[in-house]
This record gives sequence, C-alpha cells and structure tokens, in this order.
Amino acid sequence: MKSIALVSCVSKKSSKPSPAKELYQSTWFVKAKAYVEQQGLDWYILSAKYGLLHRDRIIEPYEQTLHETPAMLRKQWAEQVFQQLTSEFPDSIQMQIFAGRYYRQYLVLFLESANYTVITPLSQLGIGQQLQWFDQHLKR
Repeated sequence: MKSIALVSCVSKKSSKPSPAKELYQSTWFVKAKAYVEQQGLDWYILSAKYGLLHRDRIIEPYEQTLHETPAMLRKQWAEQVFQQLTSEFPDSIQMQIFAGRYYRQYLVLFLESANYTVITPLSQLGIGQQLQWFDQHLKR
C-alpha cells in the first residue's frame, strides 16, 4: 500500500519567499522533515493558510495558525484538505500524520470515513516527547 506523510506547518519561518520545505524552520519541523525523508516517504505540508501544500511550492512567509481558529473554521479547513488529498490520491492509501490536534481533529475523521488508513505516531505525545521520538527514530 502506498504511504505518504503529512507534516504540519509551524510558526517559525524564513523571512523571504522559499520552497515550503525550507520556509518552515523550527527544530520540530526540521526533525519531522528529516524523519519522513529518511523513511523515503512522499510528503506534503498541512498549512493553515494553503491547506495541502506540496513541499517544493514556493510561498511567501505568512502568519496563520489553526490554534485559535474556531472549530467550525477548522472543520472547513479539514474539508478543504480532505478534498485536496482525495483529488491527489483517489485510491485508498496510508497517511502518516505528524501534526497537532487542531490539524488532525477533523481531517482524520474525514480520511477514515473514506477508508484511508491513518497513522498518527505523535498523537499522544507532548512537544518535548515528540522531539525525543524523532531523535530516537532518526538513523544517525
């Protein structure tokens, strides 16, 4: 079964237009990117502004997050991302999601209801534990 990874955007960004995979610069994002690339996974970014974002797309820096977004708008965002994903991947595939609960909350429900396999390895971990998880799973 084909597997892809979805990595959430982060607030720490470059100050100039960049490919998305280089725009986001937090330690968490750098480790998540290293992990999915080391696993050989095709991967995309879950962007609060753009929805599903190809890692090579050049974008401008922005300030937007789902953390303080009302639930109704988060659900609309998840529907948009779900439509983008099902358009890009019409056949059921496995999706590994590396993202906080506001990014996962509705998206996982939509994907599972459409028979996509969803894995969320970090869902029960705090940010410090997530960083440790990446350290433990990255090959040196």
